[in-house]
Amino acid sequence: MEATMHEAKTQLSKLVKTAIAGEEVVLTSGQKRIPVARIVPIDSASPLGEISAAEVFRKGKRPLGLYKGQFEIGPEFFEPLPEEELALWEHGENDDKLFGPA
Repeated sequence: MEATMHEAKTQLSKLVKTAIAGEEVVLTSGQKRIPVARIVPIDSASPLGEISAAEVFRKGKRPLGLYKGQFEIGPEFFEPLPEEELALWEHGENDDKLFGPA
């Protein structure tokens, strides 16, 4: 399958699903549609970007407990943030300049 860069920007999810289904997607650039990149699925045997549940994603389902036992959330996650760190998340004096009035 071939797609322009504009199509890739607006329909990336669809193109990735096409690649996961096994079809190579070639991205093209310019009026001459010069091939510049490919979207292909990651080999699940590859250590980089390994998706242990790739088959689940192909089916479009995400069962509960998919990553059970693969990581733990410690009790410190539920503790209040220190004041210094909390201040970074709260409204700051430069926020109005960056994002407009709150």
